[in-house]
Amino acid sequence: MKVLRRIIRIASRECGILVHNPIYLFCMILFPIFATVFFTSMMESGQPKDMPCGIVDMDKSTVSRALIRQLDAFSSTRVAGSYPNVSEARKAIQRGDIYAFLYIPENTTTELLAQKQPKVSFYVSNVVMLAGSMLYRDLKTITMLGSASVASTKLSALGKTEHEIHSFVQPIVLDVHPLNNPWLNYNSYLTTIMVPGILMLFMFLITVYSIGTELKFNRGREWIQMAGGNIAVALTGKLLPQFLIFVTVIFGYFWYIFGPMAFPHVGGTWRIVLLALLTVLSAEGFGVFMFEILPSLRMSMSICSLWAVLGFSTSGATYPVFAMDGIIETLSWLFPLRHYYMIYQISIFNGYPLADCWINITILTAFALLPLLDAHRIKKAMLEYVYIP
Repeated sequence: MKVLRRIIRIASRECGILVHNPIYLFCMILFPIFATVFFTSMMESGQPKDMPCGIVDMDKSTVSRALIRQLDAFSSTRVAGSYPNVSEARKAIQRGDIYAFLYIPENTTTELLAQKQPKVSFYVSNVVMLAGSMLYRDLKTITMLGSASVASTKLSALGKTEHEIHSFVQPIVLDVHPLNNPWLNYNSYLTTIMVPGILMLFMFLITVYSIGTELKFNRGREWIQMAGGNIAVALTGKLLPQFLIFVTVIFGYFWYIFGPMAFPHVGGTWRIVLLALLTVLSAEGFGVFMFEILPSLRMSMSICSLWAVLGFSTSGATYPVFAMDGIIETLSWLFPLRHYYMIYQISIFNGYPLADCWINITILTAFALLPLLDAHRIKKAMLEYVYIP
């Protein structure tokens, strides 16, 4: 009971610090809410729509005009303009007016009808990779549809049946089933890694900041004395209010994306709760461990910032980790965000059992327990160190 009273006293003291310092309000509540609304609103449509594409039509036939109309009908592509030659279309790409253009040379229709395989070219700017890849897909599809349309018309004129025409034009029919996200909603792919990564960044920084300011403002001795000299009690009381606030924020984030936003989550609610708890505990544990290693407010916050930013690259959400260099693939195990993402995509997004990601759960638990390794260094810093800006 004595230990519990000390924890409550330190937690009450911490609540007073949180209330009187606006940086906690911004970093623990306002900025996470802003990040959630910003990223989910930015990709609200799920996929980019009406991306500008140019046309260089030198054929000017009914077939080429039909191809252009079909291309413009795609939801992700908008024919933004027609250009007299390739040079003008290239300049439009350089200006950023369009992301790609389709070049239809002269006599394309004549050569199609004569079965001479005309060359229809398309040029794509991959400076914006998502726009470039999606326009490349649409342009490739439309050129294949154009040749299939001409072949179908010719076979029909020769008296072939519809079944024979389909067998010739498309001998193999693809039956594609995207699992758990059939809409190919990029929002549910990217937001679910970007926002938790930002939340982890704030957790890292606030944890280090709250401990470091005890040293900076000469409150360290008072803090340790309130805990009866027990650093475990001191850390528990200090981090308890932050833990409750961050858990509430991340629960609110999960409720928002899986409720109103209707992101796929076939894994179920209790797995989401487990992931939220592990995320907060591992982030706070990592922050405390960084201050143990470097009991300097400036240095520990810098390392935490660097670790959080690198976590986006090593998470594997945008580029697979197994395709990275071997050293980077090995180092990816040291980033909590990587294990968050693995648990999310294995157990929540795809609905596979937690046994399939047991190693990631274990590592996040290990991150949460890191302060046990060298917690006495924090006590020593509070009692003996002098703050150096």
